[in-house]
Formats: sequence, structure tokens, C-alpha cells
Amino acid sequence: MRKIILASRSKARQKLLRQIGLKFEVSISRVKEKRAFKKSCSSLVMENALKKARDVAQRYKKGIVVSADTVVLVGKKIIGKPKNLKDAFNALKALSKKPQWVYSGIAVIDIDNKKTYTDYEKTKVYMYRLNDKQIKDYFKRTSPLDKAGSFDIQGRGAIFIDRVEGCYYNVVGLPLAKLARILEKTNTRIF
Repeated sequence: MRKIILASRSKARQKLLRQIGLKFEVSISRVKEKRAFKKSCSSLVMENALKKARDVAQRYKKGIVVSADTVVLVGKKIIGKPKNLKDAFNALKALSKKPQWVYSGIAVIDIDNKKTYTDYEKTKVYMYRLNDKQIKDYFKRTSPLDKAGSFDIQGRGAIFIDRVEGCYYNVVGLPLAKLARILEKTNTRIF
């Protein structure tokens, strides 16, 4: 099997790749993600994922680089990872007031064959309305600072979710079915 390089420090993404049986190494991108879009949210997350994948791919002579970028869109406002606890509190409060879209861009670079693939997934998330005490109590148990939207759907944040329309794993940070389809194009089989 060819070397797979994950261009992400996200523990959630690493866990997801292990969950589907992929062996990989981690190489963290030094690219700063954009958080304002000109065309669409989907083009933004694909562009960010591609920049991260390219940054990591240049360090290797062979292998497959996998990268992703996830943001939450409420109305026309993008909510990424919070800068601090106040920012996280305001983000989670806003998210609990109305449904949001979670967008993840994926980029896969097949270094050996000089091919690049990008795609995206979007999922609609409905939260229960949260009060200030619930948010503060959640932050005492879970750090929101490394999470787009300030919550973890796969952890304690799951209790905030009323329902999800679309790919659950997209909300975690890596749409696995879409990634598997891209990896098939590089002759990387999950099964």
C-alpha cells in the first residue's frame, strides 16, 4: 500500500482515518486558512484544503496527501475555529438559534502520478437552543478552541444536536464516503 500523508493536526480526522483502517502519517501544513469567500463557501473550503495539501506534498517525493478544511456557515457568516473562549461562546450561542451548514473541502494529491482531486460536502445541522449556563458548563468539560463552530458532534457536543441532514462525518471534519471515492481514483482501496 502506498504511503498516505494526512495534512492535518486534527485528532478527529486522524481518528476517522484509523476508523476506516487507513495507515497514515501526519504532516502539518503551515498554510493560514482563508475565512472569507468571494464565490461560494464550497469553493473556499476546497481552496483551503488544496493549499494545505500542496504545502505538505512539496515535502515528499511520493505518496498520497489528504487534506481537509471545515467551516460552519450561518446565514452568510462563516464560523471557523474560535480565537478565544468569548468568541467560542458567541459562536455556539448563534449556532443554537438557527440551523447551520457545515462545509468540508477535501483535497487529495497523488504525488506519484501528479494528479490532484478536490471535492466538498455540505451537511445541515439543527441544534437545540442553548442557554448561557449550558454553554459555560460544556466549555468546562470540552475545549472549543480547536473545533469549527466551537463544538464536537462526536463528543459531548452531541447532546446539542436535534438532527443532521447529510453526512454525519462531514460535521466531524472529514466526509469519509466522499474521501473513499477520491482515494479509489488513486487506486487506494479501503477494502
